Amino acid sequence: MSSTQQLLRSQRDLLLNWTRDHPAPLLRWLRDANVLSSSLYLSLLERSPSNAVAQALEAVCASEESSQSFLQVLREVQDYYCEDLQAWVERHCRDETDTKLEPVPVQLEDKISKGPFAKLFKGKKSKGFTVTTEVKKELKPRRSIKSANIRVPISAHKTTLLKRTEQLKCYSEGEGNASNSASHIEIRYTDLFVTEDYELIDSSQHEYFDLASRRARIYVHQACQRIQPRHLLSPQETTGRPPKRVKVKGIAGIGKSVAVQRLVYEWALGKNMRNFTCVFDLRFRELNLIEVPLSLFDLLGDRFLYLKTVLPDLFASPSSLLFILDGLDEFKFHLRWNAPTCDIGVNSKVPVSELMVALIKGSLLPEASVIVTMRPSTEAPKRFFQRCCMVLGFEEQQVKEYTSKFYKDKEVADKVYDYVLSNDNIFVLSFIPLYCYIICTAMAEFFSSGKQDDHGDSKSLELNPPRTVSEVYFCYLFTAVKHHALKGRAERSTPKSEVLSLARQQLTSLGKLAYENLLNRKILFDRADLEKYGVAPAEVQSTFLNILQPLKEETGDMFSFFHLTVQEHLAALYCAINLDNEEDIIQALDFWCFGETPSSPTTVPLLNKDLDVDKLESLHMFTRFFMGLLRARLAGQLEGLALTPMEQQDGLPKKLGLWFQAQFKGRVLENQTALNLLHCLMEFHMVEATSTAAPEIKKLNLFKMKLSVVDCAAMHYVLQFSPHKLEELNLGYSNIGNRGLNRLGPILHRCESLYLRYNCLDRQAAILESAVLKSNECQVKKLFMCGNNLGPEGALQLWNALEYNTTVEELYLDITGITEMGTENIVNCLSKNTSLKTLTIVGNDIGEGGRRRLRELERRRPDLRIIGNFVDDLGLLQAYLDWVEEIRADRDQMDSVKNADALQSVLKGLQVIEEGENAVKARELKTKILELLKPSIVRAGAK
Repeated sequence: MSSTQQLLRSQRDLLLNWTRDHPAPLLRWLRDANVLSSSLYLSLLERSPSNAVAQALEAVCASEESSQSFLQVLREVQDYYCEDLQAWVERHCRDETDTKLEPVPVQLEDKISKGPFAKLFKGKKSKGFTVTTEVKKELKPRRSIKSANIRVPISAHKTTLLKRTEQLKCYSEGEGNASNSASHIEIRYTDLFVTEDYELIDSSQHEYFDLASRRARIYVHQACQRIQPRHLLSPQETTGRPPKRVKVKGIAGIGKSVAVQRLVYEWALGKNMRNFTCVFDLRFRELNLIEVPLSLFDLLGDRFLYLKTVLPDLFASPSSLLFILDGLDEFKFHLRWNAPTCDIGVNSKVPVSELMVALIKGSLLPEASVIVTMRPSTEAPKRFFQRCCMVLGFEEQQVKEYTSKFYKDKEVADKVYDYVLSNDNIFVLSFIPLYCYIICTAMAEFFSSGKQDDHGDSKSLELNPPRTVSEVYFCYLFTAVKHHALKGRAERSTPKSEVLSLARQQLTSLGKLAYENLLNRKILFDRADLEKYGVAPAEVQSTFLNILQPLKEETGDMFSFFHLTVQEHLAALYCAINLDNEEDIIQALDFWCFGETPSSPTTVPLLNKDLDVDKLESLHMFTRFFMGLLRARLAGQLEGLALTPMEQQDGLPKKLGLWFQAQFKGRVLENQTALNLLHCLMEFHMVEATSTAAPEIKKLNLFKMKLSVVDCAAMHYVLQFSPHKLEELNLGYSNIGNRGLNRLGPILHRCESLYLRYNCLDRQAAILESAVLKSNECQVKKLFMCGNNLGPEGALQLWNALEYNTTVEELYLDITGITEMGTENIVNCLSKNTSLKTLTIVGNDIGEGGRRRLRELERRRPDLRIIGNFVDDLGLLQAYLDWVEEIRADRDQMDSVKNADALQSVLKGLQVIEEGENAVKARELKTKILELLKPSIVRAGAK
């Protein structure tokens, strides 16, 4: 046996004793040095620390090469461990070129000082460790800090951060034995889709819908702008310098805090952001508890006790410091962004709100770097940040990765992922990490067991995987209640009605808390709020951690529901079990959807509340949940919760169908409201109701509504029950993509006027639309496909379809990527067509051959008006002028559908401007487009 192997084997017990309490750095560096394989590394993280190190040492001692690599790694990570190990490394791994400073032991106080922040961290002590984990040669020489003074405290800091960040709370799955657990962040973490945020205005709609809109606008178009979370502080293309202030926005549950946790963990391991000497992570929910003025020195000294003595040294080199401020939306204090800038130093005692504003704005430690996370609705002016990012959650591959990590059984993971992928309603939720967690939790009941039990209610949702959003949430709630709240009082075979009956009082109390505060848009609760509704804080912490969670476990001062949608679902459940007759339900829908107070509100006690009619969109998800849970009650699935039978149960679907019919017939509906009513019908999912309401929908205008696949699924579900043609379906600027169009495919032939402008459609969409036009049942008269990338192949498909079509009178193919090749069959096909009266094909580079073919087509079809140049038609020029004015008023359009490219295409078509009455209009359009493109041209030049 070689000398290095012999050394390690002989010293195995010593090495194990020194590293087993804290194996993370050693294991990770061994993996990155290829001493441990990735699969072995992940398996070791699931073992006890002692077993993990023991097995790693066995793998290391397998060869002389791996043994020597181990010694090199040990030199890199020795600073995490005790002085004895460092002395051992110095003795056995001496490198004459490496000069080490003498280690200085750190003395930690036995008691945490009594500063205003100290009470938050009782019991959080850290062992002393020597020497920093930074690789000395990578430290920037411009630093003035004396490394010897800070190495020991920084080492203690890194060790503490590692212990705090290496575990992710998650739901443990498998065979119905569910429980709260924690898994290593290296095992569970799935990277996020983050992009630059160019939003100029904040939306007031429900944050889930706003996110869906932003994803629809950004997803396809901004691949080059995607940012890995670990690169948030990477140099910017425009300046070549890293940003000092970074804002990260994202809705609740999108993964901001977990991404921050991962950043801190990677820095503490010495694997990321190594140019920073120290990282301070602070949570605004904890800062809420600070009521007295304090300085930054006080704040950090109390929060990070082991750094207190070296804070002056750290402050002396602020460019080497990073502050990560998580959850600005949870900060209860008012932030005065526009207040005059005060001269605040690190020792100035000010209210914590002023301290945070000064740090974020850069009036305090301007050379330090700051990352702030928040929800989209939180005010934080963009002018204070050099980089603004939006977290958009997972992409399809990340959903698959997350699912595979959630279930230990690969077969189960594959089944769940395939089921989610095949169900648009559920799939569209899965890109939000927290929703993905909820979905996987709910699905564990259906796919984790090889066979279903013979016990229980045959109508139970447990026997059928959920299909709609409300079903997913009800399954999640049922699982949480069954395995957590009832604490062993319910087995897998316990009937659903019995489980719900056991938890009825608790769910009713939580539901009332959720509902009444939802109407007031309140999402944070204190102990008094809980006690008012009969919810005991102690009970919450012991039984309902999966539903209602304390924001600060040490004090339990504030609580919030696991997620906003969980509050909305519980609120809807409360209403579904407390509204017992048709009239009350109808009045409730009038109230929730349109803000109409019942004539006799005392008959419907749930509605005896003030409601801001300008905020009705915030109740859209709630109303969808309500309709889904109402169906569940009618199907007997809420038995055990609802104490009284529902009056006139059999007639309710018809009555509700008439109510929906009246809304579509008698109201001028806002786009978002109309879409929400379609979703409500889909969640209710009862043919009698939908078939009554659907025939009244003659037109559906969702122009500029950013629609998801599930929105398209709702449209399809309802409109399939309409027997007549749809006069107009306007989905212009909705970015539905091919997947959304496919979902609508079965009803497209019944749309008389079909607007599909700027929807990220390509050749596949043209193939689908061609099949629609060939259908014997096709009723399409006007088809607008402008601004989609159909390409030459897509155009050829459309011309072929029009050879046989007898209904289409107007076809608009402006700026669709048609080339000369895309006109090869246009003369042969369209000369045989008898119905087409207008064809617009401007903004396409069809070449001289294409123009020649158009002239030939005009000769054969003199009744067909072909607009091949912008200057040919005054109305078309005016339409594009109006479009340019729209973009000028709403610059978001420029980024959302890559209109800059479209405008360039229009410009190209305006290069030859002939004299005539249209010339003035054409020159005006050209001038305005050039003005509009100037900022984009400047940005492109800067890059």
